[in-house]
Amino acid sequence: MKRAAIAAAALALALTGCSAADPEPTADGTESQDTFLTTHGLTGMDAVEIIDHLDRQKVTERPTDLIASVRADELLLSSDDQEVALDLPDNQTYVSIAPYLTSTHDCFYHSLTTCVGELRNEDIQVTITDEATGEVLVDEATTTFDNGFIGFWLPDDVTGLIEVSYQGRTGTTEFSTTDDGATCVTDLRLS
Repeated sequence: MKRAAIAAAALALALTGCSAADPEPTADGTESQDTFLTTHGLTGMDAVEIIDHLDRQKVTERPTDLIASVRADELLLSSDDQEVALDLPDNQTYVSIAPYLTSTHDCFYHSLTTCVGELRNEDIQVTITDEATGEVLVDEATTTFDNGFIGFWLPDDVTGLIEVSYQGRTGTTEFSTTDDGATCVTDLRLS
């Protein structure tokens, strides 16, 4: 069982694409979800609040003992041989975008604690459009986080186009918030 938990944590880290005190164990030898969250300074936060907190955190202040991976319908948190899954809100998916000029990385599930994009703390314009309806889901001027990403809560089961403009350069890429869609968009090159 312990090997399975370690393998699951290793798999979570591998799928992300980006690279404490002794807790009280439960009857099966794992720590409780509340204890896990407390150990990592996330007490009282739900999945949305944890995502917002970790994605906006300065890179130099990121926890080194926690992996936080955003999936289509849940947030997976892992540390050592413990993993906690928190449900995302119904009918919403978090998509994090790292536009770039020259340097990027492969990523499918956004890691809130290890992913770093090229354009950190930069002003950009983002437009996200639903391909099926033509509805503009996002149209805003914003600033990338210290990790070089900017995240948006989008409706489930949508495919469409993301367009980003930065200092006279523009790039576009497709996205999907289906169950098998990526939560980490790192292929949006600005030219």
